[in-house]
Amino acid sequence: MADQTVAALLAEVKRLADAVERLAGPAPAVNDWQAADCFVWAPHRLHLQPVKRPNRVELGLIRGVDHVRDILHENTLRFAEGFPANNVLLWGARGMGKSSLVKAVHADIVKTNGISLKLVEVHREDISTLPALLDIIKDAPHRIVVFCDDLSFDHDDTAYKSLKAALDGGVEGRPDNVLFYATSNRRHLLPRHMMENEQSTAINPSEAVEEKVSLSDRFGLWLGFHKCSQEDYLTMIDGYAAHFELPLPREQLHHEALEWATTRGGRSGRVAWQYIQDLAGRLRISTDRP
Repeated sequence: MADQTVAALLAEVKRLADAVERLAGPAPAVNDWQAADCFVWAPHRLHLQPVKRPNRVELGLIRGVDHVRDILHENTLRFAEGFPANNVLLWGARGMGKSSLVKAVHADIVKTNGISLKLVEVHREDISTLPALLDIIKDAPHRIVVFCDDLSFDHDDTAYKSLKAALDGGVEGRPDNVLFYATSNRRHLLPRHMMENEQSTAINPSEAVEEKVSLSDRFGLWLGFHKCSQEDYLTMIDGYAAHFELPLPREQLHHEALEWATTRGGRSGRVAWQYIQDLAGRLRISTDRP
C-alpha cells in the first residue's frame, strides 16, 4: 500500500513538472555563427536559424540599378572592414531587385573579400523582438547586417517604436557590430492615407506626422528604385539568357520577353526573372541558384 502511495506521489510530481516545463516553453537554442553566413531570426526560441542555401542571384545578374548597387556595395564593404557606415532603406517600385540586391551584395563581399560578414533576416511580424535579438548579437565575434524585407506599418501598429530605438536610440544605442538594411515599397514606411489621417485629426498636425516620418529618417541612406525602361528590361533578359546559356535567337528572345511583360502588366526585374524561368523550363534547362 505504501509503495502504491509513493508511486502515485511520484507520478503526480512528474505530471506537475511536465506542466511547468510546458508553461516555460522551449529552452533557448544554442546559436552557432559558424553554421552559415545567413540566418533567420526565430524569436520564440531566441534562435538564429542557419540558412544553408540562401535564395539569391549573383550580383552581376542584377541590371538596371547600377548606381544604387554601387552605393550599397561600398557602404556594406566599409562596414564589413570595420569602418563607419549607414543604415540603409531601399524603397520604391516592386519587383526591381531591392531584396535581391541586399543578398547579392552580402554574398559578393563574403566571397570576393573573404570577410566574415553575417546576414540575419528578421520577419516583419517579429520587429517588436529586436531588443532580444540585439542582446544576443551585440557580443558576436562578427559584423552583422540585420535585414527586414518588405517593411511597412499599418494603422495602430506600434512595432515601429522598437525599430526606431534599435536604429538610433535608447541608452545603449545600436551595437557597433550591427547595421540595419530594410526594403519597402514606401519611402516613409507608412501608407499616404495614414499620414494624412494623422495630420488631419491631431491637435498639432506636424507633430503627429513627424513621429511617424522620423523612423525613415533614421536610415542614413535612402536608395530609390524606379520602374525600369524597356531597354533596362531587355538588358536584364539578355544577362539572364547569357548566364544560363539559353539557346534562343536574340530577336525571338526580346519578342517573347516583351510579350510576357505585357501580359504581366509592366516591366521589372521580377517579371524578367519569371520569363526566364518559363523559358528555361520550356527548354528543359536548370536555373538552380547558387
